Amino acid sequence: MKAKTHFFKNLDLTSILVPEEGGVFTGTKVVCTVGPSCQDVDTMSEMLQAGVVGCRVDLTWGPLEFHRKSLANLQQAMRKSRRLCCTMVDTLGRELMIRRQVKIGEDGWPIHEESFTVTAGQQVTITTRTDVEASSSVLPITYSKFTEMAVKGDTIYIGRYLVCGADSASLYLEVQEVLADEVVCVAKNDAVLGGLLTVFHAERSTEGLSNVQNDLPLLSDYDKECLHILAQEFEIDFVSLSYTRAAEDVREARRFLDSIGMSNTKILAKLESRQALLNFHGILNEADGVIISRGNLGLDTVPEKMALVQKTLVQACNLVGKPVLLTRVVDTMINTPRPTRAEATDVANAVLDGVDGILLGAETLRGRYPTETVRTICSISRAAEKVFDHHYHYEHLMEVAYDVGDLGAASERLPAADSDEEGFISPPALAADAPNGTAAASASRGSSFRVAALSNPGGPLRRDDSWNSVTSAGAHHQLPPLGVAAKTMARFSQAASTGSLAGMTGYGRVASASGAAYQRAPYISKLESIASSAVRAADRVGASLIVVYTHTGKTAQLVAKYRPPMPILTLVVPHLVSDQLKWKLEGRSSARQCLVCRSLLPVLAAPSPSGDQLLQEAVVMASRVGLVRPHDHVVCVQRIHDDFCVKIISVDELGAGIKRDDMQHSVFGAGSISSPSALPPQHLSGYDSPRVHNNPIGNKFGPMSPVGLEVGSFSGPLGGSSLTPVRQGL
Repeated sequence: MKAKTHFFKNLDLTSILVPEEGGVFTGTKVVCTVGPSCQDVDTMSEMLQAGVVGCRVDLTWGPLEFHRKSLANLQQAMRKSRRLCCTMVDTLGRELMIRRQVKIGEDGWPIHEESFTVTAGQQVTITTRTDVEASSSVLPITYSKFTEMAVKGDTIYIGRYLVCGADSASLYLEVQEVLADEVVCVAKNDAVLGGLLTVFHAERSTEGLSNVQNDLPLLSDYDKECLHILAQEFEIDFVSLSYTRAAEDVREARRFLDSIGMSNTKILAKLESRQALLNFHGILNEADGVIISRGNLGLDTVPEKMALVQKTLVQACNLVGKPVLLTRVVDTMINTPRPTRAEATDVANAVLDGVDGILLGAETLRGRYPTETVRTICSISRAAEKVFDHHYHYEHLMEVAYDVGDLGAASERLPAADSDEEGFISPPALAADAPNGTAAASASRGSSFRVAALSNPGGPLRRDDSWNSVTSAGAHHQLPPLGVAAKTMARFSQAASTGSLAGMTGYGRVASASGAAYQRAPYISKLESIASSAVRAADRVGASLIVVYTHTGKTAQLVAKYRPPMPILTLVVPHLVSDQLKWKLEGRSSARQCLVCRSLLPVLAAPSPSGDQLLQEAVVMASRVGLVRPHDHVVCVQRIHDDFCVKIISVDELGAGIKRDDMQHSVFGAGSISSPSALPPQHLSGYDSPRVHNNPIGNKFGPMSPVGLEVGSFSGPLGGSSLTPVRQGL
């Protein structure tokens, strides 16, 4: 990991302390969790106007009817506020909970009437018996094999659903004795336990993975039932996969979603345990994005390493161009209208690290100030985005790209024994990527090895040996630390170029005969070159906006990976697809899924025979909502037939469209179609730009807020335009 220094050019506190003006654009996205505090249509509308771009329903808690009502109210709120919003379903998965009596309130939300008070030093017994009522001294757990997991001296955390781990609803227990159906513990702190109580078994090892993992399925029967029902009534954009342990978990979830007709739904892997960290590279390779669940992850990681873990995960996601969301940021705003100094600094540092968005939990689910919380996050994010080191971010990505280009050429010269018979290069960091917490690895010549997954659904639990596999296999030879993540970046960008992930199932796979991403330099694929060149061009001309044409959102996502300071107006053009039985128009889900990527502003556009006419309407819309002003420059990325094009245009003096003499101007010279493949590498990297080394990338108009489209508004032109814009977060 290469740490960012965050040197600021303006050290004048007088100007820094000037209050931030309400900008038009916030690049960092905010996703909320729907609960009793924000389920009504009016509150949802206010939150959408404040800057929310996604709403999550969590199957961990709450009946199905409550979640159905939440999604139905969200549809009404989007129509009322004319704001685009994506939908996310969070699974129950392998969650361990305390069994308690519950009743359903008038609003449909489950309620626990009683709470328990526990004092430090008190004996607390966790039992697997089903005939015991919960009390302050006995807590029945939902998992029948819990006694096989616990060992004397272990730390067990019990807390209210979505608490931060540092309040009165958090209890830390130390295991004293393990019996046949009981785990006897002693309380390490005072606590008042109320609401849904979740259980987390903290990793006892300080370095590897020695805990026994539970054998609960990735998707519970309740998860599968709810997903199937909700998919029939609503368009689900994302599934948040709780307790993701390995890449096979993501593949398993993908197979299930495809089987119930949710092939367009993307998967966000939640990292919540030490095992997920050890298998992170494989998870990142398979998932569409990552959620860093800092609540549980903070319990499974020593405090002095948590900041480094977060920065490493964020940087790896930035390298491959996949969205990364962060949780647990302003927990005190559950009860107060203002965050603490530490929380405000935490949000700003996350933005400076490069996160795509913030996922709010209890702050909006049961908090008293859900709308104020969203406004606060957006304000802090806008201030941090103004000083984000776009320069360093761009240079770092390009440096990695060329380093891995050399690595790709060098890997061809490795001895045959360093790759297995399937053509995989086996970096040690991937040795732990085995499903369900049980792995066995065998080393060959120090650097080549195979991991075999041992499924054992009905038998006793076994310890995970994946850490030993990693350390033993990587003792002699390792790929450069940035190479693994950057190779995934190559696979992703190549998939975006082809529009398909077919044939790219191997992590670190040596390229196929059809045209490999890793063979020879230059390393950067055509689409990757276009994306990086568009950002460089926007910097050099001081553009106020980047416009990207896309069908699936991958092209725009690659542009966003380079973190340009200006908004990226993403024109999602619907397209017809067939399942061999009928034709359907796809595009709305792609537009909504773009919302979780930093700086993307998706707009659904009607198919048009003229790309220039569509661009003209996009500029008119951007001018109308304040994204561009007269004489501003706009960089456009589009694909015409099999060629990619980067054009630079200017807004006319009235702000009513494009200057006519700019319609055919291209970043690579005259003509509207240019391919970078024939250009030497220095013309693709951005290193030849004097601004890259001497000047900051800056947007003279400052941050602005998203522009989106109301769901279902693709019904025809609006005011004679094929774009149906909806101002979001203005």
